[in-house]
Amino acid sequence: MNPTVLELAATIIFALAVLHTFVVSKFAEIAHHYPEGSMGQNFFHFMAEVEAVFGIWAVVYIGVVIGVQGLHAPVTYLESLNFTEPGFVFVIMAMAGTRPVIKLAEKIIVAISNIIPLPRKMAFYFTTLVMGPLLGSFITEPAAMTVTAIILLKNFYSKGEMSDKFKYATIGLLFVNVSIGGTLSHFAAPPVLMVAGKWGWGLSHMFINFGYKAAIACVISALTITMLFKKELAGDFQLRADNNEKMLPPWWVTFTHVVFLALVVLTAHHMVVFMGLFLFFLGFTAVTKEFQDEVQVKSSLMVGFFLAGLIVLGTPQKWWLQPVISSLSDYVLYFGATALTGITDNAALTYLGSLVDLSDSAKYFLVAGSVTGGGLTVIANAPNPAGFGILKDSFGAGGVTPLGLLKGALFPTLVAIICFLALP
Repeated sequence: MNPTVLELAATIIFALAVLHTFVVSKFAEIAHHYPEGSMGQNFFHFMAEVEAVFGIWAVVYIGVVIGVQGLHAPVTYLESLNFTEPGFVFVIMAMAGTRPVIKLAEKIIVAISNIIPLPRKMAFYFTTLVMGPLLGSFITEPAAMTVTAIILLKNFYSKGEMSDKFKYATIGLLFVNVSIGGTLSHFAAPPVLMVAGKWGWGLSHMFINFGYKAAIACVISALTITMLFKKELAGDFQLRADNNEKMLPPWWVTFTHVVFLALVVLTAHHMVVFMGLFLFFLGFTAVTKEFQDEVQVKSSLMVGFFLAGLIVLGTPQKWWLQPVISSLSDYVLYFGATALTGITDNAALTYLGSLVDLSDSAKYFLVAGSVTGGGLTVIANAPNPAGFGILKDSFGAGGVTPLGLLKGALFPTLVAIICFLALP
C-alpha cells in the first residue's frame, strides 16, 4: 500500500515522538543548566515530561496537515477521531487516586497479605503486585494502575530503601501485571475494549481464554521478584502513616466513591455522561473535604493529553500496521504483536486488527500479544503513563529510563508469553 503524503509524514513524526520518549532524561539534564523558574528551565522540563511527548508531536503533525490541506483540514480530521478513551482514563485516574479508594484497596491488600505465608513486608509487596493489577479487571486498568502505584510509592519507593535494580524490577512488574491483569473481564483493559463488542467476547470468554492465565502469570512473576529481592524486603514493616490533618473516610464516603467509579465504568463509552458524573464527583469531594486529599486533576489531565496525542498520531499508521497484521501466521502474529506493542499503544494495535478479517486463533494471539507486551515501554499500554507519572520522581533527576524499564519488564513479559502459549 502506497502511503499518502500525510500518512508518511505521520509515520515519520510518530517515529520522532517514540525517539523523544527515549531521550527525555537528556532534556531534564539540560533544564538544570538554566536559572530556577526561567523560561528555558520550564521549556526543557516540559520537553522532559513523557506524558507531554505525543501531544507535542501531534501539534507538529497538525501543522503539517495545515500546510498540505489548509486551515480547515485539522478540524475535520480531529472531529473524525474518538477521544473517549483519553477522557475516560482522565476521569477514572482522578477518581481512583482519591483517599477513600486508596484506603479501601489497602484494606483489601492487607487482609489478603495477612493470610500469605511470608514475612509481613514480603507478603504485602507480593499481594500489592498481584491483587492490585487483578483488581483492574473490575475497577479498570487505569484505576488499578493509579491505586497500586500510589500504594507502592507510599510504602516502598518514598522510604528511600530500594536499590535502583529493585525499583526498575518493581515498575516493570507493575506495568506488565496491570496490562495482563485487566483481562479477567471484557470491559477493563483498553486493548480488549477495542474488540470485545465487535467479536462478541463476554465475561466467560475472557476468563476462560485469558483471565486465569493472566492470574497465574501475575502470581509467578510477583513471587519470583519477591524472592529475588527478599533481602530488601526483610525487616519490620508498617503501613505508611496517613496525613494526620485528614480524618479516615467513613464507610458512606468510601461507598459513594465506589458507586461513582462503577457508574463511570458502566458509561465508559459515553463521554458526555461520565464527564457529567465527574463534575458531580468533584462537588462531592468538595463537600467531604475533611476526608479527602486534593484530587489529582493535573497529573490525570497530563495522561489524558498523552493518550489524545497518541490517537492523533497513531490513527494514520493504519497504512503499514494493517498489512503487517493481516499477513502474519498465528505465532508470528503473537510475537509480532508483543514487539509492536512496545512502540505503539496496544489498544491502537487491537483496533487496527479488528478492521481485518481474522480467524479465531489469530484474534486470540493478537490480543494476547498486545497485553503481554504492554509493560515494555511507557507508551505500550494506556495506563502506563499514570504509573510513570506517580513513580518517576523516585528515580532521581533523570527519571525512569526507557532501557531500565525495558530490562525490568523482560522477565514478567517472558512469564506472560509462556502462560498464554502453554496453558490450555
